[in-house]
Amino acid sequence: MLALNSYVVTYIYLHKLNLRHKRKVYVTLGVFGSGYLLYKLYDSHKQQLNDLEREVASERENEELIKAQMKVHFQNIQNIADTTTLPHAMVYLSARVEERMDILHLTEKLMKGKGQQNPLTSLEKLELWNRLKIQSFARTVLSIWSMTALSLYIRVQVNILGRHLYIDTARGLEAAHLLDESELINRNDQQQFLAGVDYLSNNGMSMLISNMQAAATEVLKEKQLKDLFTTSVLHDTIMQILDVFMSMGSPHQWVDYIMPEDLKYKSAAFSSNDSQNELTKFDLLMSEAHAVLSSDEFRSILDVSLRSVVDDLVQDMKDQHGDINSSGVPLAKLVPKVAQMGPLLLEEPSNNKYIQIVRNLPVAEVFFTLLYADTPP
Repeated sequence: MLALNSYVVTYIYLHKLNLRHKRKVYVTLGVFGSGYLLYKLYDSHKQQLNDLEREVASERENEELIKAQMKVHFQNIQNIADTTTLPHAMVYLSARVEERMDILHLTEKLMKGKGQQNPLTSLEKLELWNRLKIQSFARTVLSIWSMTALSLYIRVQVNILGRHLYIDTARGLEAAHLLDESELINRNDQQQFLAGVDYLSNNGMSMLISNMQAAATEVLKEKQLKDLFTTSVLHDTIMQILDVFMSMGSPHQWVDYIMPEDLKYKSAAFSSNDSQNELTKFDLLMSEAHAVLSSDEFRSILDVSLRSVVDDLVQDMKDQHGDINSSGVPLAKLVPKVAQMGPLLLEEPSNNKYIQIVRNLPVAEVFFTLLYADTPP
C-alpha cells in the first residue's frame, strides 16, 4: 500500500514537472515565434522603406533630368526667337515703316522752298514744319512701340509653341501607340502660327500709323517750334504720345494691330468644351496667344519694356547731342535728331541694343519662363 502511494505521488510529481517543462517550452516557442514574426515584419518594413527610397530617388533623378531637358529646350526656344523669327520680322517691319512713313519728301520741299525761284510763304513753311514735327515723332514713337511689341509677341509665340511641342514629344515617347495624330501640332500648324508675326506689317500697319499720328498730333499741338526741349521734356513728350496711343479705343485695341480682331471670339470659344472640337490646333495656339497678349500681366511687361527703351533712347540722344542736356534746344532743331533715331530702333536684332534691352529685362525673363512652364504669371 505504501509502495502504491509512493508510486502515485511520484507519478503526480513527474506529471506536474512535465507540465512545467511543457509550459516553458510553449513559452519559449511563443517568445521565439513572436520574435521571428516581429523580425519578418521589421525586415518587410525595412525592405518597403528601401524600395520607397529607391523609388523617390529615381523620381527625383527623373525630375532633375526633365528640368534639365526643359531648361535646355527653353534656351533653344529663346535662341530660335532671336536668331530666326525676330530677324525676319524686323527686316520686313523696317521696310514697311520706311515705305509708309517716309519724311524725305517733306524735307525736300523745305529745302526747295529756300530757293529764289519758288520761295515758300511763311504759312507754307510753318505748315511743312508742323507736318515734319508730327511725322518725325510719330515715326520714332511708332518704331519704339512696334519693335517692343513685336519682340515680346514673338517670344510669346515661340514659348507657347515650344511648350506644346515639348509636351507632344513627351507624350509620344510614353504612349506612341495610343496617340492620335489629330492631337499633335503638325508642321503646317507651326508654320502658320509663326507666320502670324507678319500680321503687324501686312495688316495692322495702316491703323497703327493712323492712330500713332493722331496721338502725336494730340500731344504736339500745343508745342511750338521755338519751345526749348530738354532731355526731361523730350522723355515726357514721347511717353505722353505712347500713353495717348495705348489708351485709344478699347483697353486691348492695340492687340488688334498684332493679331486678327476676330480671334477675340475664338479666344472665348477656346474656353468652351462644346466648341473645342470645332477649332483646329492653329486656332487653339492663336487663341492662347491672344489670351496672353490681352492679359494684365503682358500689358505690364509691355509698359515696363516701353519705358526702358525710351529711357535708353533719350539717354543716347543726350550723349550724342550735348546741347539738349541742360538749357535745351528749340523743337525745330530737335525734330531732325528725333527723326534720325527711328531707323536705329528697327535695325537687325544682333546689332540692335534696344531689342537687347527688351530681351534682358528681368521681369520679362520671369514672365516668359512661367509662360513656357504653363504657370499663370
